[in-house]
Amino acid sequence: MTIPSTAAPGAADAVPAKGLRAGILDLGDSVMLGLASTAPVYSLAATLGLIVAVNGNATPLILLLGFVPVLFIAYAFRELNSAMPDCGTTFTWARSAFGPWAGWLGGWGVALAGIVVLANLAQVAGQYLWLLIGDGSLAGNPLVVTATGVVFIVFMTLVNYRGIRLGEHVQRTLTYVQYVSLGIFAVALIVQIAAGSPAASGQPFDPAWFNPAALVTDPGAAVHGVLLALFIYWGWDTCLAVNEETEHPATTPGRGAVLSAVILVAIYVSVALLVMMYASVGTDGIGLGNEANRSDVFLAMKDTVLGPWGWLIVVAVLASVLSSTQTTILPTARGTLSMGVHGALPRRFAHVHPRNQTPGFSTQVMGAAAVGYYVLMSVLSQNLLADSISSISLFIAFYYALTGFACVWYFRGTLRASARNLWFRGVLPAVGAVALTAAFVVSAVQMWDPGYGNTTIFGVGGAFVSGVVLLALGVVLAAACRFAPATRNYFVRPARTEAAVDGARP
Repeated sequence: MTIPSTAAPGAADAVPAKGLRAGILDLGDSVMLGLASTAPVYSLAATLGLIVAVNGNATPLILLLGFVPVLFIAYAFRELNSAMPDCGTTFTWARSAFGPWAGWLGGWGVALAGIVVLANLAQVAGQYLWLLIGDGSLAGNPLVVTATGVVFIVFMTLVNYRGIRLGEHVQRTLTYVQYVSLGIFAVALIVQIAAGSPAASGQPFDPAWFNPAALVTDPGAAVHGVLLALFIYWGWDTCLAVNEETEHPATTPGRGAVLSAVILVAIYVSVALLVMMYASVGTDGIGLGNEANRSDVFLAMKDTVLGPWGWLIVVAVLASVLSSTQTTILPTARGTLSMGVHGALPRRFAHVHPRNQTPGFSTQVMGAAAVGYYVLMSVLSQNLLADSISSISLFIAFYYALTGFACVWYFRGTLRASARNLWFRGVLPAVGAVALTAAFVVSAVQMWDPGYGNTTIFGVGGAFVSGVVLLALGVVLAAACRFAPATRNYFVRPARTEAAVDGARP
């Protein structure tokens, strides 16, 4: 990639053409992809009970605090995208800022998070489909659930392979289903709370839920809650990975990322408040603190809230998971496409289907990798699969923090040009990156505890071992690429960053 040192103010750096279908997505499509990628309905259902178990009534405040570093990193994504609208995102930006090794590992972090979370999404999709069929007993059959999850990954891989427009149509349909269902659920909660329904065992709204003083007594719990919140916000950066297929690629994807992040926090906090007011954070019945409800708080209260229409929330979670499955494949495939174009992976990864205008080979590889990982973990141990999924927070924190630091370093020559540059290219990305680095360390320490998850390996928590082994595998693969004839030029031909050094960037 060439970064001209005499670029005009406001101009984006040259990005190599890849053959993707340019300009097919607008701002609305970009925001929709950002919202869908986070799987908001499923994320709330699966994570809200865990946050309540740690933070109780402070849960809404934790959701806000967890959003802060995410918003700051969203600004870093926006600013870097304005200079280099490359679908490789973190890979491309980290390489330009810190060199080829940082770029390769950043790309590995994005791909790793996507592959591991696809295993989780496939597992949930398989379970929820069979909850809707018959008496729901097949949802507890590991073989049936795993086979169904594999089918879902293969189907969504095919959708992405066939074209961005087909994927956008499928995504829009799934997004409408999950948000309409969530809207019906929220309205039903409001009606029953207002009517004082005897089924509601909740608590009235209390402004103290947003009082930061409540976190002082147990800062460790606050950090744990923020780490959980980080997972439910992850995914909005998908709209940056399709930047080369979006109208005005230097500006629209960045706006979509920030808008989707802001919309997400509004949805999460408002729904959390309604559920707390309806069910309370108690440990009995449908209470969010009930350990039996912790893995899915919506499933526990669906019949109480919606009666015979309770299946709607199951449909909402299923649609949410399926839409996230599709949009998770998008950034991972485009990330490896960019790595192939820039020479960090074999040229086969740079292949774009001439008719579909999609990363044909990369999409197939990502789908196959997700299927292979999911099946392997399922065969070895369901508990090991759950622990490896817990380690996703390490991968997310890693590549988000790397992006924040890359933003500060890449634009370091422009930070004193204006107050806007100082804040949006310097201060906010730096604060977000430092916070996420701290989250990475704290999360790793927590996972080290053998009692953290469901498995113990050599006296250490299985989640920690899974996370460290998978991240370390990236270093091994990068070293192999460093000496492989097909990719070694990427490591010995440095990216030119004089534009950032001499202050030519606006």
